[in-house]
Amino acid sequence: MSFMAELHSSLSTTLAGVHLTGPLISAAGTGGTATELEDVLDLADFGAVTTKSITPEPRAGNPAMRVADVPAGMLNAVGLMNMGVDAFLAGTVPALSGRPTTFIGSVAGHSIEDYVQVAAAFDAVEAFPLIELNLSCPNSSTGRRFTDGPSELAEVVREVRRAVVRSRILVKLPLLFETAVPMAAAAIEAGADGLTMINTVPALSIDVEDRTSRLGFGHGGLSGPAVHLPALSMVQRIHAGVARDAKVPIVGLGGVRRWEQAAAFVLAGATAVGIGTTLYHDHRAPRRINRGLARWVAAQGCSRLDELVGQVRLPA
Repeated sequence: MSFMAELHSSLSTTLAGVHLTGPLISAAGTGGTATELEDVLDLADFGAVTTKSITPEPRAGNPAMRVADVPAGMLNAVGLMNMGVDAFLAGTVPALSGRPTTFIGSVAGHSIEDYVQVAAAFDAVEAFPLIELNLSCPNSSTGRRFTDGPSELAEVVREVRRAVVRSRILVKLPLLFETAVPMAAAAIEAGADGLTMINTVPALSIDVEDRTSRLGFGHGGLSGPAVHLPALSMVQRIHAGVARDAKVPIVGLGGVRRWEQAAAFVLAGATAVGIGTTLYHDHRAPRRINRGLARWVAAQGCSRLDELVGQVRLPA
C-alpha cells in the first residue's frame, strides 16, 4: 500500500471533477519532463504531477545560465525547452501508464493555434485527465501576452475549450493585482474548469562585479518563498471574488516549503497546492507536508481537508 493510502483518506480531493489521492501537485517543469522525480521520491506523495510545458515544435530554450539562486527563492529563464508534442507523445506518454499518481499536461505556445494543437493532442490520450494552460508566453501575432487582459485570455481559453472534449482545463495565471478577479472571471466564463496561481514573478538579478545579468536571457521568473504571501493573497481574492460562487477549484502555487504554508493556501481557497522550487533541494518535503496536513485536519476537528477550503476568517 502506498504512503498516501496508508496516511489518511482525509487528504484525497477532487480537482475539476478529477479524483486526486492527495492535495499536492508538482509544478510544471520542476519534476523534469514527467517522471524524473521518481528517481528521488515516491510519486504517490503527489495527488498529481504536472509535466514540463510542451509546445508544438521542439524548443532549445534560452542560453545559459538558465537558473540562479537568489535570496528567498530561485530565478529561472529556461525558455520552454522541450522535445515538442510529437516526440513527447511518442516517447514519454506511454511510460506514464501505471504510475501511482495523476498527470497534468502543461501546454504552452506563441499563438492560439499552438495551444489548440497541443491541448487537442493531450485530450486525445488517456494520460491527461487534466490540462494546464501556461499562458505566460507572448502572442506572436500581437506581441501581447495572453494574460495581458481579459479579452486576450478569454480568446485562447475559448478556442482550447472548443477543441478539448475529455480533459479538464486549468488556466495558470500570473501574479495580478487590480485585474485579478476580472481575469479569473474571464477565464471561467470562457470555459476554464480550474485555475492555477501563481506563475513565476518577473525579476532581475545583476552581478555587480561584471555588470551583467546572472541569467543568460537577462530577466527571468522568480519563484520560491519570496512569492508565497503575494500568491496567498491572490488565491484568497479570486476565491472570494469569483471562484467560490462559480464552484471552480484553485491550485495554490508559490513558495510552499512546510505544511503550514500549504494549509494557508487551503484556508485562502485552494483545493490543491502546488510545490515547485522546494523540490530542487528538499525531496522529503512532500511527505512531511502530507503528514502535517493530515494532523492539522484532525486538530481542526475535521474529517477531510476539503472542509477547510476557503475557511480563513478575515476582518469584514
